[in-house]
Amino acid sequence: MNGVVRTLTTTCDQLRAQGHEVLVISPDQFASLPCPTYPEIRLALAGPGKVARRLRDFSPEAIHIATEGPLGMTARRYCAKHAIHFTTAYHTQFPDYLAQRSHLPAEWFWRYIRWFHRPAQRVLVATESISEELRAHGLTRIHRWSRGVDLSCFTPDAPPPPEFAELPRPIQLYVGRVAVEKNIEAFLEGKYPGSKVVVGDGPALAALQAKFPDAHFLGRRSGRELASCYAGADVFVFPSRTDTFGLVMIEALACGTPVAAYPVAGPRDIVTDEVGALCEDLHRAIDVALMCDPAACVAYAEGFTWAAATGQFLSGLAAFDADVLPEA
Repeated sequence: MNGVVRTLTTTCDQLRAQGHEVLVISPDQFASLPCPTYPEIRLALAGPGKVARRLRDFSPEAIHIATEGPLGMTARRYCAKHAIHFTTAYHTQFPDYLAQRSHLPAEWFWRYIRWFHRPAQRVLVATESISEELRAHGLTRIHRWSRGVDLSCFTPDAPPPPEFAELPRPIQLYVGRVAVEKNIEAFLEGKYPGSKVVVGDGPALAALQAKFPDAHFLGRRSGRELASCYAGADVFVFPSRTDTFGLVMIEALACGTPVAAYPVAGPRDIVTDEVGALCEDLHRAIDVALMCDPAACVAYAEGFTWAAATGQFLSGLAAFDADVLPEA
């Protein structure tokens, strides 16, 4: 579970609630292999015939390819072969992630990203900064697809978790995947007074727990329990430099917790002076964010709704008219 998965599952729920039929073709429906260096992500082994049969049986009016992995590749190949319109989304800064993990130049991976997305009728992206980056790499058919927050769950009145009761203030919170590309070490290495709390799991969890024994690792939380962590913290610290949006930031804001982050894509598109601070000096960002008004954070987050985001998604789809889709 991560921000991309929550975005996709919530969008599907919204679409179905509006009366649309949605078929999800996902890796859990096929044999799969663990992703090298990231075994919690499974890579589907899906032949083109299996994907084509599912599409033929469903007879869609639009096809959206969510990710650039093997399953997305299979769907892309099928659509391109039969001149079927489709859309894609750029959710993750894969070139940066893979460069960090492989120590190879990010540009090598950008070649694949350009090739993968170029035939799409539209590439759906969450922010203007990512739109500009994709345009700089030659991908110009961009469509904005923002994100939302469940305002019935993420509220400032969520009671703080019992783990916070004895912690020195200010409580500085990180929520998200515990993985190398999230740059969590930059947060945990800081000497800012108070307490550092990490909520989430992932492949880097054990190493970070061993390296930073003074930090508090609460594991994965969801729903109202997660809202309690946000609402009970004094500042939300988002150290990632590679996210395309950062859904956790607007969840924190909805709970009245200001955000401290680096001035990079994602935070730069979300965080204003009223609800947080951006600075290359993360300590300075925390200092300034702690002075923000929690009520302003809540009011700002109310502008991010899943209904509006789903409307953007729908308007970006590339519909086609085909009574019977071809064989693979």
